[in-house]
Parts: sequence; C-alpha cells; structure tokens
Amino acid sequence: MTRSADQWATPPQVPHDHYVSALVYSDPDIFREEQEKIFKKVWKLACHESEVATPGDYRTFTYAGTPLVVVRGMDNKIRCFVNTCSHRSALVARGPSGNAKTLTCFFHLWEYDTKGACIAMTRDLGFKEVGPRKEEMGLRAVRCETRVGMVFINLDDNAESLGAYLGNALDLLEEVMGTKELEVFHYHQVDMRANWKQWHETNMEDYHNWGHVVNRTTGMQAKGHFERKWILYPRGHGTMEPMKIDYSRYKGWEDRQEANLPGLRPGELRFADLFPNTTIIVRATCIRIDTSTPIGPSHTLLEYRGLGIKGEPAAERAVRVRNHNQFWGPFGRNLVEDVVFVEAVEESNRDGAAKYSVLSRREDMRAQDDALLRHFHSEWSRRMGRPASNPLNQIAQAAE
Repeated sequence: MTRSADQWATPPQVPHDHYVSALVYSDPDIFREEQEKIFKKVWKLACHESEVATPGDYRTFTYAGTPLVVVRGMDNKIRCFVNTCSHRSALVARGPSGNAKTLTCFFHLWEYDTKGACIAMTRDLGFKEVGPRKEEMGLRAVRCETRVGMVFINLDDNAESLGAYLGNALDLLEEVMGTKELEVFHYHQVDMRANWKQWHETNMEDYHNWGHVVNRTTGMQAKGHFERKWILYPRGHGTMEPMKIDYSRYKGWEDRQEANLPGLRPGELRFADLFPNTTIIVRATCIRIDTSTPIGPSHTLLEYRGLGIKGEPAAERAVRVRNHNQFWGPFGRNLVEDVVFVEAVEESNRDGAAKYSVLSRREDMRAQDDALLRHFHSEWSRRMGRPASNPLNQIAQAAE
C-alpha cells in the first residue's frame, strides 16, 4: 500500500531508538554541533605507525577543521601537533608527508624541533623589547597514543586515555595486528558525496551484504553466517564473532590458504567498528583500515589503508596485495559498491525526500540484527544531548 505525504512524514511505529531522523545526516547545525561534541572530544585514527617509520617522518591531515601533523621525533617517539605556526598562523608542514629534522614555517622561517619546541625565530632581536621569547612559542601539542600500530589523536586535553576509550573493542585483533610488525602497502582516498555516518553504518550492519555480489556468494553461503552474534562494547564500539568464509564459491578466487595473518584460520574474517568513524577488517590474508573525515553534512573524505607484514617474502606480499585489491582496491568488489550505496541514500536525505531511517531488525543479536546500528546512535545521542530519532524535538516519540 502506498502512503500519503502525511503518512510518509509520520515516524515509524517502532521504539524510538529503532529509527533515526534523516535530519541527523543533512542538518548543517547538527553537523557543526557534531564537530564540537564528538570529533573534538573522541580519539581519532590519524595514521599507521609505518607511515612515520623513521625519525623526522611526518604526516599531515585536517580534522574537525584543525590542521594537524603527526611526526616521529628524533627520539623515535610519535607525537602530534596543531600544524600552525605560533607566529602568524601559517601552516608549518605543507605537504601531505615528508621527512625533516626540524619543521620550518615557510612564511617567516620560524623553526620547531620534532618535540614541538620553537628553536629559532628569524632576526629575534626584534622581539627582545616586548617579547615573546621562543621558549614560550612552541607548537600546540595534541594527545597522541598508539595501539597495535595504529596512531590515534585526541583534540581534547582532558579526554580519557585511549585504553579507557577503546576498552576491549580490539581484543579480537590484538594477536592479528600485534604479533608481527605491520606496514601500510596500500593507501587511497575517496571524496564521497554523503554524510559520514551513512558510510560508517555500512560497516555496522550485515544486512547490506545482500547488495554485494561477492559477499552474498561467499560469506553469506558459509556455514554459520547468520548465527554469529554481535558483541557490543561501551562508547559505541562493536564487533561480531569471527567466521570462516568460503572464497572458492566465487569463480576465479582462491580460498585464501596462503599468506595468512597471525592467529587466523584460512579464510577467517574478523573486524572491529570504533565510534565514531573507524573500521578495521581482517580477511585472512589482508587488513583494511578505513576512517572518514567529515567535511560537510553531505561531504566526507574516506581514507583506506591496506596492511601487510613488514619484511615478508615478495611472493607472500604479492598474494596479499592481490587479495586486498580484489576486495578493497579502488577497482575492487566491495568499497566502490559501498560508496554507490551510500551516495544513493544521500540523494534522498539531502533535500528532505527521506524522513527516517529504520534500524528495527531484531534477530536475538545474530548477524543481521541492527544491534550495532542502534548502539552507535545511542552513543551519538548521548554525546549530542538529543535523540537521533527526534534531533530537533519536532515530533512526539513513537510507541516504546
């Protein structure tokens, strides 16, 4: 039966935490509030430690409107700073990456060491009368911690530690990612015309695998696929019980018997979704890390990293790269489809054609239950101080 305009605008008749308003994806005021209440308060994946492998290596990026630089110091410690000169606010490190013994602002040539201290002010005699002194003009330090090779930053000086924030959310990946030294062998970006939450949602629900030809041919045909249980952690994180996938069901693909990662059975799948915008997925031979940077309500920068074992034989690396690119490369059979899915959703959300997104699948926490989606939006609602189902307090809540 079709619905009238009034019926279309009526909230779904399910508990209020089983649907979300389309406004959480499109409203510019909500987006700006997310920057302050979420992104400037939580831990964000910055890069992998292999991207700043040697002293002096640095990596730049912008997050929550703040230019940042991650650098490995001459003392081998990884640090993060706001990438802004203390003098007249020019960017200090201007390329996406590089190596330097010191960071020098190109505008007036103020110089900083890799610990963030200001070590030189050109023609500093001009500052002697009223200041400032270079000892007072170091870069703004940003909290920076590493877990199983992943470098996280937090713009909030008073935030809890990374360990407290993650809790046990990476337990299933500790052996896989912490046993041998890993390195990034693949990196690419996608400029996605959709909201950041819409992307992360694809990683938090198994139900959308019906849209992937490879997934419904391999994983969804594997024994026990639908019986796996979700595991939810505090602060919006989650994962699912591991499973073995039969890749031989897809013509031309081997069964991932070679180059397996530590602690995994051949063909095994594990993953972790970290609030608000990072996912780590392990498919037997390769690891994908993706994270998003919100640029606007309908604009998101996606970053993808593929990881392998550092120093492994060339033949094993070739297998790993091939397997990674079949699934997750720019022309693979997974990521591109997800972007198409999400941008199709955005077309309806952008100008208000869609009113609500339904998260009401319940299967006793089994694979195609919407449990993690609801868990994520519960954390979003807590941090934002407003329910995702009714963010502007415009409607009476649906039945409990």
